[in-house]
Amino acid sequence: MFRAAVRLSVSGARSLTRPQLGRTAPLAQRCYSHGGKLESDEEFDARWVIYFNKADIDAWELRKGMNTLIGYDLVPEPKILEAALRACRRLNDLASAIRILEAVKDKSGPHKKIYPYLIQELRPTLDELGISTPEELGMD
Repeated sequence: MFRAAVRLSVSGARSLTRPQLGRTAPLAQRCYSHGGKLESDEEFDARWVIYFNKADIDAWELRKGMNTLIGYDLVPEPKILEAALRACRRLNDLASAIRILEAVKDKSGPHKKIYPYLIQELRPTLDELGISTPEELGMD
């Protein structure tokens, strides 16, 4: 048994020292894209609005969707956030609504104009649903 292991390791070492003609590095051939069709911004927004507008969405799906959305390299559009906040209202989950607003504020990062713009666009929805912003709750 030991002899077989040594033989395999020696043959493996020989293959490392032998030049491999006609072979390229695996990374040179690697494709970093999944190959799917490109999605426009409008299609992306519509997909997420549809996701959050599902009548039978549960708390886990809401959190999963928001975690996925916040993981992208973007700040969600107001219409997506409005759908997510309405899903929070259907679930009677004020804590998740405030977490969504906190995540968007954090996601806006150093761009000081994005978060106030989002709050301005979401203000009618926030007032309709009775959701206070983190700043109004003294959480800033």
